[in-house]
Amino acid sequence: MKDLVEVIAKSLVENPDEVVVTQKESGKTTVIELKVAPSDMGKVIGKQGRVAKAIRSVVKAAASKDDRKVVVDILQ
Repeated sequence: MKDLVEVIAKSLVENPDEVVVTQKESGKTTVIELKVAPSDMGKVIGKQGRVAKAIRSVVKAAASKDDRKVVVDILQ
């Protein structure tokens, strides 16, 4: 899942070198934290959070095969 979020984020931003994705496991829940450059934050969130919601939907669909819950947090 970490790789999926990283590929999506790097394709959206202008500074792909500043994309940092970390993954934390706890039971059946996985928390993926995404950090991007402050200038790229708007591109990752999108208007009214549409891009962020789409990223979360794609990751949730990919995780449903493994019967896991995945939470994507976008950090500043």
